[in-house]
Amino acid sequence: MAIIYHIARRADWLRARAEGVYRGDTLASEGFIHCSTKDQVVRVANHLFMGRSGLALLTIDESRLKSEVRYEAAVDGEVFPHIYGPINLDAVVRAQAFEPGEDGRFTDEALKVNFD
Repeated sequence: MAIIYHIARRADWLRARAEGVYRGDTLASEGFIHCSTKDQVVRVANHLFMGRSGLALLTIDESRLKSEVRYEAAVDGEVFPHIYGPINLDAVVRAQAFEPGEDGRFTDEALKVNFD
């Protein structure tokens, strides 16, 4: 099973569950962030969301996705998955609270809290 991680606003994820589909416009000002490793999640979170609370981390099973996935290189050559289209909810195998520490930084510890 190939895993993709996605950082979202917790309120948007909860609304998506009620609506039955998650669309990629939920973090419009920062972009639709996907990662393929937990290290990428922590680096991206600290780069784009440092100090920001109320986030969720979705764990997505790529084999269940109905939308197209492309792995694309960033400026530094690191490869990130990009999902083109909505995320069908049955592809999300875990959703967890994703909060920074007291210093505003995200760590591996932030990846261990589950709220589903």
